[in-house]
Amino acid sequence: MIPAFLTILLCQLTGEIVTRASGLPVPGPVLGMALMLAGLLVSARLQALVRPVTEGILKNLLLLFVPAGVGAAGHIATMGANTVPVLVAVVASTILAIAAGALTFRLVARLTGTPVEGGR
Repeated sequence: MIPAFLTILLCQLTGEIVTRASGLPVPGPVLGMALMLAGLLVSARLQALVRPVTEGILKNLLLLFVPAGVGAAGHIATMGANTVPVLVAVVASTILAIAAGALTFRLVARLTGTPVEGGR
């Protein structure tokens, strides 16, 4: 498990270093994610290494949103006139993110030939 976490964090660190050194207008973690994707596409060994960790992270992904939600709820009074637009943006972006995730999942399942439960 530790080698998998180190691999994921090294990809992010590499992305940060390349972004800062080159001045690319791309966030380091995004570049690191692209590096990880490239590695996963060419190495079945890397896939096997990080799969258990990534599955665990994905299963508990909602827990990562709880602190942000509590922080935002704690500052609703200080947002004043911006409260309604912020809440609308949060709800709309959540719905769009869920829809994008579901559509991506279905597309990947279709491309890999994996049956989707409850799918048409």
